[in-house]
Amino acid sequence: MNTYGLDHILLSTLDTKFKTIAQKVLDGERISFDEGVFLYEKGELAYLGSLANYIKEQRYGDKVFFNRNFHVEPTNICVFDCKFCSYSRLLKQKSEGWELSEEEILQIVRNYEGKPITEVHIVGGVHPKMGLHYFASLIKKVKEIRPDIHVKAFTAVELEYMCRKAKVSYREGLQILKDHGQDSLPGGGAEIFDETVRAEICNDKCTSEQWLEMHRTAHQLGMPSNATMLYGHIESFENRVDHMNRLRNLQDETGGFNTFIPLKYRNGNNQMSHINEVSTIEDLRNYAIGRIYMDNFGHVKAYWPMIGRQTAQMSLAFGVDDIDGTIDDSTKIYSMAGAEDQNPALSTEELVGLIKEVGRHPIERDTIYNTVTDYMDYDFAAEKEAVN
Repeated sequence: MNTYGLDHILLSTLDTKFKTIAQKVLDGERISFDEGVFLYEKGELAYLGSLANYIKEQRYGDKVFFNRNFHVEPTNICVFDCKFCSYSRLLKQKSEGWELSEEEILQIVRNYEGKPITEVHIVGGVHPKMGLHYFASLIKKVKEIRPDIHVKAFTAVELEYMCRKAKVSYREGLQILKDHGQDSLPGGGAEIFDETVRAEICNDKCTSEQWLEMHRTAHQLGMPSNATMLYGHIESFENRVDHMNRLRNLQDETGGFNTFIPLKYRNGNNQMSHINEVSTIEDLRNYAIGRIYMDNFGHVKAYWPMIGRQTAQMSLAFGVDDIDGTIDDSTKIYSMAGAEDQNPALSTEELVGLIKEVGRHPIERDTIYNTVTDYMDYDFAAEKEAVN
């Protein structure tokens, strides 16, 4: 599903800087920090989409990846007070929150016994009574129920607090979790790395350097992870490029990141609700620049429950090659902030249809992007008939 070819861009673009960037993309060369800022300041949607789609199709053709997953959110009680967060509740607001018991969490996992789910995603608020050893024990019990399932769990924010409370190093804490069955880390909690912005929107949680060090340590222990960027609030274009640059540098060092996930700030029900959300055009520009700049990241994901199904489809022409998973209505993090999809659940058939509607090739993957099923010519009707 090409927009314009790069030859068209090189011939039609008069601005030398745009031509230079396009030639770098054509030659597989890295763009600079200043060029990244220039794309945010001056790049038009069609130009950015053409470059990003070219990169994506050079790697994966028309393939789009998804997985079968569900979320477990043990609690939304949190010791931190992030201004952009609509999800968490402080201890003094306990009546507005939830705390699942261990048995309730394990029952959620049991509910998926016999179903072809490959991943459980465990994240939530930072609860002072749910510590490192509690979660290590929980993960072990999850694996006893589903030995085959990939456990992707705990943002660097949660992990930093766990390790600090348990008085262990990041390496020791992550090794304990790995020994009990944790397989990888999600990318949450990164927000924006710029220290001035971070001081204003999430001053009391882990620092940028702590976030990066937690992921560096995980990679050294053989635990892959994802990386996010919260955009569309008070940050500048330079802040976005600085954030991506720090991630790109760490990926050069470790190679441990699977996916880059830009996350749109949603302004419902939080302390920053006076800030208007950015447009869908800016969403698409941001995905495209992320794909162009993050040259050493294998994948760029659009998280469909946050931006809605239609924008997720459009993003597939702007460098995105992954739209997350079936979710099964098991996350409240973005619905509580006013996300497009208030009931985030798609069946595999619906997700495959979503991808095919825009001329793409749906591939079910596992967490580390091994192919599980190629759904391009899959016959769901025959599957249903066989079951019946």
